[in-house]
Amino acid sequence: MQIFSVMFQFKQFTIAQEQCAMKVGTDGVLLGAWAHGGARILDAGTGTGVIALMMAQRFPEALVTAIDVDEGAVRQAQENVLQSPFSERIEVLGESLQQHEGRYDSIISNPPFFMDSLKAPDAQRTMARHTTTLTYQELMQAAWRLLADEGELSVVVPFDYRQRMEDEAIFVGFFPCRICAVKTTEKKAPKRYLLAFKKHPCPCEKEELTIGSEAYRQLTQDFYL
Repeated sequence: MQIFSVMFQFKQFTIAQEQCAMKVGTDGVLLGAWAHGGARILDAGTGTGVIALMMAQRFPEALVTAIDVDEGAVRQAQENVLQSPFSERIEVLGESLQQHEGRYDSIISNPPFFMDSLKAPDAQRTMARHTTTLTYQELMQAAWRLLADEGELSVVVPFDYRQRMEDEAIFVGFFPCRICAVKTTEKKAPKRYLLAFKKHPCPCEKEELTIGSEAYRQLTQDFYL
């Protein structure tokens, strides 16, 4: 997916990202525009803080907590939040999801996803990209503990990791409620999946989205200049 440069200007806020291993990309923007919200929202693995800021923009009454284990990312997200119009409603904490406490109506995560590939030589980039600091199992166990009874968990994963994520979700008791297959072009197979889960059985809505399509533009129009 497309990765953006050191500074990225959205309509209502700016993202600086020189301290973050993982820059703003299409995955995070799509997730921030697609996920359902609530009164209390948790962004797990916030990185630059872009998803937390998007959720604060989309849900004006929400209180947003953003957490990350990387010190540079926490500093960067705090700076980005402080420079935004939403600073009074977003708290950025240097905590792991496994140790975090609270109760949330919505949990959103663009999680580390590489399990079997070689690790990057940069330790910060490895932390952001690989599941050594947050496995899918740990993500689902923590989300189940932190999510309100009627809440919703939303994640984004590469196409070849979808089944692993769904298996871990179902194992702890979650039920898929929304699935969006993301394509780079209409004729190609999906490259990413946006997945949402709830604690109770529910109908599962399925859709497809192509990058650059009218549906994509409508989804992201409140953010991209």
